[in-house]
Amino acid sequence: MSVFLSTKKIIKEWTDYNNHMNVAYYMLIFDNYGAETLMTKFKMGANSAKTSNKSTMIVESHITYNLEVKQGDKVDIKLIYFNHNKKKLHYKLEMIHKTKKYLASTIEILALYVDLKIRRVVEFEDEKIKIMNEYIKKNKINFNNKNLKFLAKLKK
Repeated sequence: MSVFLSTKKIIKEWTDYNNHMNVAYYMLIFDNYGAETLMTKFKMGANSAKTSNKSTMIVESHITYNLEVKQGDKVDIKLIYFNHNKKKLHYKLEMIHKTKKYLASTIEILALYVDLKIRRVVEFEDEKIKIMNEYIKKNKINFNNKNLKFLAKLKK
């Protein structure tokens, strides 16, 4: 039960002296190849920050490291939960080893929608709410809201 977002190959520069991916690069992969893919679907990614001066900013995260990945491994980044209110996004991503199919890591995120000109939290535009609601409706069957840390922080 998940929604595929992207695949990424683990490169040498992301590994450490333990011969596996360093902890810092889990966040990089989740952010660049999971969250950015998702935000682009909702018209809130890098292009939005440049053209509308509005973007999302992570304010809280919870990451798990379940099993290691090593140089040359490919991982799939998948969305396992998504919801929002007027100003916040709440989502959870998972990293699955592409060939061995094991759960390598998860990250749960709470993010705010920010007007970059004034550096303040603002409400989503109606167009973005419509896009997100349609996405939820289409993919809700694939979402799992069990064991979420931030569920109570997303008041509608």
